[in-house]
Amino acid sequence: MSRNAVKRLYLMQVGSMPEYQIPIVCSLVQTEDGKNILIDSGLPEIMPEGETEFENGQDVIEQLASIGLKPDDIDVVISTHYDIDHAGRHAAFTKAQYVVQRVHHLDAASNPRFAATRPEWDQPMERIRLVDGDTELLPGLTLIETSGHVPGHQSVLVRLPKTGATLLTVDAVPFAAGFTRDEQDDGSNPDAEATRASTVKLLDLAEREHVGLVIFGHDQAQWEGLKKLPEYYE
Repeated sequence: MSRNAVKRLYLMQVGSMPEYQIPIVCSLVQTEDGKNILIDSGLPEIMPEGETEFENGQDVIEQLASIGLKPDDIDVVISTHYDIDHAGRHAAFTKAQYVVQRVHHLDAASNPRFAATRPEWDQPMERIRLVDGDTELLPGLTLIETSGHVPGHQSVLVRLPKTGATLLTVDAVPFAAGFTRDEQDDGSNPDAEATRASTVKLLDLAEREHVGLVIFGHDQAQWEGLKKLPEYYE
């Protein structure tokens, strides 16, 4: 087994969107050589004015503390994208390297959608690793470029020793019902073509890699049946 092989995966619910009854989530990957890799950071501690859809729960820092980790113990933050419910606590992890798709980071610089979370994600460039497309971050952990929800969104493939290949679709496919080749465009998504292409890309990957567990970004029904921290997948 590679020295950097993935050891376990923790899932955390850090908040919700009560009106839609959907969870706000992030994840933690731990490696055999002791690295802690956070995937997204959830909602901000204090919501920007006007953000009324979201409700904080037990935030990522509290949940990490419950398994003995401090913010400085996080080595890498994989930023799937800079929406407020995914990048809200990025700035807390001052010793971490941030990993984000180059396309997304460059778009965010002038995109008002990400302005509210800019103090979180706009870190010194020496701490940000920009990647281009699908990237093996380390053995057992691969970033999958899945634009559509936003330019340069990324999903994550984790190869666990017992559970096997596990796919975190994040917002590329937020709900299980959308993970199909037959999905029809209802006209509500201006980037429907890119979203569709990313969904098919993930479906192809799931078949090719024999993915046994697909975790969708905001699926409450699925989330209720998943292991949550302090439980983990290994």
